[in-house]
Amino acid sequence: MRSRTLALTLVATGALAGGAGHAARPGDAAVPVPAAHPGAPDEGELRTADIAFYERRTAADPQSAEDRATLAALYLQRGRETGAEVDFTRAERAALQSLALRTTRNGKTFVTLAAALLAQHQFTGARRVAGELVAREPDAPAYRALLGETQVELGDYVAARRTFATVDATTASLSIAPRLARWAELNGRLDLARRLLRGALADAELRDDLPREQLAWFYLRVGDFELRNGRPEAAARALKQGLTVDPNDGRVLSALARLAAVRGRWPEAVELGERAIAVRVDPATLGLLSDAHAALGDSASAAEYARALEVSVSGQSGPYHRAWGLFLLDHDRRVAEVLARARVDVETRRDVYGYDLLAWALHKAGRDDEAQRAMTQALRLGTPDAALYFHAGMIERALGRRQAARAYLGRALAANPWFHPTQPTIARQALDSLGRQDAAE
Repeated sequence: MRSRTLALTLVATGALAGGAGHAARPGDAAVPVPAAHPGAPDEGELRTADIAFYERRTAADPQSAEDRATLAALYLQRGRETGAEVDFTRAERAALQSLALRTTRNGKTFVTLAAALLAQHQFTGARRVAGELVAREPDAPAYRALLGETQVELGDYVAARRTFATVDATTASLSIAPRLARWAELNGRLDLARRLLRGALADAELRDDLPREQLAWFYLRVGDFELRNGRPEAAARALKQGLTVDPNDGRVLSALARLAAVRGRWPEAVELGERAIAVRVDPATLGLLSDAHAALGDSASAAEYARALEVSVSGQSGPYHRAWGLFLLDHDRRVAEVLARARVDVETRRDVYGYDLLAWALHKAGRDDEAQRAMTQALRLGTPDAALYFHAGMIERALGRRQAARAYLGRALAANPWFHPTQPTIARQALDSLGRQDAAE
């Protein structure tokens, strides 16, 4: 309880800001989650000491592009570890200062700048930086992969396809493989995506120069991928290993909380989620904790976490947080507001998940003809995501298109029976209802 109280207090005071029912089956084993090791080297303290050192150096030497590049990279690393948005803005500022002093032989700083912008959801700016970097160094495949990532985030899939076609998947490095894997997953090439992520993780495990946070991130990517694609046991193994590497990684703890929730293990989801937000506040985890407490019959705590989510998101600068929007829509709250902001979002960011949020908001607003058109855009790559199929199926059901509804809901459950803590049950109930309607005719 102490971690929950502390985290909620920090949310309420603005001291922390976020970065971003299927019953357990017989034989499912609970994931033993490592606790933090007090005696382990504190990389966070070392990072803060390094930052202080380079802050002094840059103050003493206003012409050092290299020191500013190093400082930018350190800010970015700390932001990733803690989720503190202010460090991403600091990284952006230091990187810009370094590039103002020197652009030649400073490609890594372009990468740092693009990464800082991506972390702040400034996707148009990130694409501009990546494009300039590729123009300067067109033969570097890692830079082209970065450009492809920014194009994917903006939903410019025609450009992304051209860009990724120039990157050789057989020689993918740690900086390339995860980007190629995400593109492959969006296009339904799950075997290739899994192979790329597993290969990158194996390479990362052999590196002795990676910070714990970065190695844990590769385990997180594998775990998230397996959880999205219906392999909870594989997800559990990867995430457990990630937490062994870094027991205080809030992102991995959040992923394990999601895994517990989709298995219907609500007390475990609460324990892991509260550990996660004690490290870094993430709107999706706050929403999950609200749902977990509601499932356990604790309506007061559920309401408290819902309020904390709203405070967390309202304190963020930059674009609308989609996880917050989905939480509100799933609970039929503030539908008109989410719809308005989803419309604004897709004006500049036309990716499949932006259209999915818009479609779901339109459905919740009772505008299912428009929702179906938006959902067509969300499904245009053929992304085999069960959440997309579920939304499509519910929209088709609302339109009275029973055959299409059955097809999409069936695909959702076939793709991943654990895609959400409660929506697979809703999908099964909807399929049963559709079947009874058919039988009655």
